[in-house]
Amino acid sequence: MKAVTSTRIVGSVFALAGAAFAAGSASAADLPAKVYRKAPPMVVQAYNWTGFYAGVNAGVGFGRSTTQAAIGAPPVGFPTSRLGGLGGFGGGQIGYNWQYGDLLGLGNIVLGVETDIQGGSLKDSRTCEVTCLNGTGLAFNQKLDWFGTARGRIGLATGSVLTYFTGGFAYGNVKTTVTDLSNPALATTFGSTRTGWTVGSGVEAALGGNWTGKIEYLYVDLGTQNGAALLPNAYAYSSQIREHIFRVGLNYRIGGVGLYAPEPVANWSGVYLGGNVGGATALNRSTLAATALTNEKFNLAPDGYLGGVQIGYNWQAGAWVYGLETDIQGSSQKDDKPCQLGCFLGIPQLATFNQKMQWFGTARGRIGYSVGSTLFYATGGFAYGNVKTDVAGSFLGTAFAQSFSRTRTGYAVGGGIESPFDIFGLFGKNWTSKTEYLYVDLGRSTDVITGTGLTFSTKAQEHVFRTGLNYHFNSPVVARY
Repeated sequence: MKAVTSTRIVGSVFALAGAAFAAGSASAADLPAKVYRKAPPMVVQAYNWTGFYAGVNAGVGFGRSTTQAAIGAPPVGFPTSRLGGLGGFGGGQIGYNWQYGDLLGLGNIVLGVETDIQGGSLKDSRTCEVTCLNGTGLAFNQKLDWFGTARGRIGLATGSVLTYFTGGFAYGNVKTTVTDLSNPALATTFGSTRTGWTVGSGVEAALGGNWTGKIEYLYVDLGTQNGAALLPNAYAYSSQIREHIFRVGLNYRIGGVGLYAPEPVANWSGVYLGGNVGGATALNRSTLAATALTNEKFNLAPDGYLGGVQIGYNWQAGAWVYGLETDIQGSSQKDDKPCQLGCFLGIPQLATFNQKMQWFGTARGRIGYSVGSTLFYATGGFAYGNVKTDVAGSFLGTAFAQSFSRTRTGYAVGGGIESPFDIFGLFGKNWTSKTEYLYVDLGRSTDVITGTGLTFSTKAQEHVFRTGLNYHFNSPVVARY
């Protein structure tokens, strides 16, 4: 009896479930078909440079300060040299940008103001002239231990990349000590906080969120430092304080950027070919020596413009980009100011110099990281170039005029920023622009000036800041969705 009852109960349950399923099916048949819609597209806001920002920076700099020290009036027999304070520095900056509308299809105009303060040590303590042996000669020690600027900026923004020029007021603390080696205790120091001006250029690009990174060059002119070293001789001292600054920086933008969709990583793979232009300045530590007679230490600093071509190939793995690049450059670099020993008419011992960097090239590896369509990269490898120095003068009654030209080898290291380039629609998606800093070291060469017993030795160390265009053959540099 219980078994029958249980069977009936189970059967009733299945019957009710079947009825419910049938009823549900009938009701579902009466409902309209469900419509599936795509999610609304993510809204992408245009990158906006307007607003405050603050950040930090670090870099390298060196002086190219034309310096004279002479006795009496009129001056007699003392040299013209380049004091070259070389060193590193770091500091901070704060600024504000205003972004305006598109200009003739070029991009958005950005105007800004920025101030910065730097600490470091740009120092030259090796320069010594007028024999520098047996207690004779003049030794120099020049140092720029801090400096700052207050500048305007004007730039062209193409999305999250800003290319700009900058210039304005500059100031810094310059301290120079001149020591007559015949009485070192009576060294004279000239020290002051000097003012002047600065001009330069750079590229700044988004790193993500409100962060941006930049690479920048500044030329700083702090006027002429004059003074008199009275004892033991009456020296008239004059030095034109000129500094070259290369730095990278990181900024955090306060307002203006807003929330925007991250830009997909661009495609950098393949072969590219391009050209570049820029400027370069050398700081070449040099000596002029003759055993037991003279041992002068000075700087030659060829300065000028350059231009050339490059070709390369990139491999890409996600956002990481690996590449090889080779380039060749022609250069107008020249320095014909330095004069050693005695450098006025009637002085029997003198040596004048004219040094040129006529061309150079590199073959480098590159490793970078692509943030959206902007590639931040480091680079390094082999370098080679031609250094020519003309030396003329007279020593121990022997006149001389010789030219030393060497093709030298060494290395190059640096970094840069590269991004798509399209202006007026004339350049398509296969074009990119880059801004780059390179340090080139071609080692030291030593030559003997015939018939004099003088040995001339010089290094070749270049600081290059250049911008260029590349055409990518394999595929356009566009975001990879």
